Amino acid sequence: MSVLSALGSINWIAVLLAVVAYSALGGVWFAVLFAKPYAASLGRESVPQPAQPALFFGGPAVATLFVVITTAALMAALDIGAVTDAVVFALVVGVGYLAANTVIIAINPNMPRPLFYGLISGAYHLVGIVVTALIVVAFR
Repeated sequence: MSVLSALGSINWIAVLLAVVAYSALGGVWFAVLFAKPYAASLGRESVPQPAQPALFFGGPAVATLFVVITTAALMAALDIGAVTDAVVFALVVGVGYLAANTVIIAINPNMPRPLFYGLISGAYHLVGIVVTALIVVAFR
């Protein structure tokens, strides 16, 4: 099955659940578990948190929707139906694409602690994609 044709076999309930789970994880990850280290990675540990526009909440959810749909399509195209295969797939994608790309984006002159930021945000994406893959495989 091609990736394009796999889009037709996506379980949309699994996609919606995975988007909610991934987004909720982000809220807990960045606002509770790693709030101070995350602020430090951005060089904002002593700066008060500004009011956040709607884009701050909606933008990541929309981008996460694309990540989840892509993950579901790839898993269908690769015929991933076992939990262990889903976890291996998620670890490969999580480390090889999501975490690595997070570090690439962070290494720029505007990021005071890029590797620290990459560790915090990359780990979030790694956990998020594992959760996503587990939800997708559970609804297969």
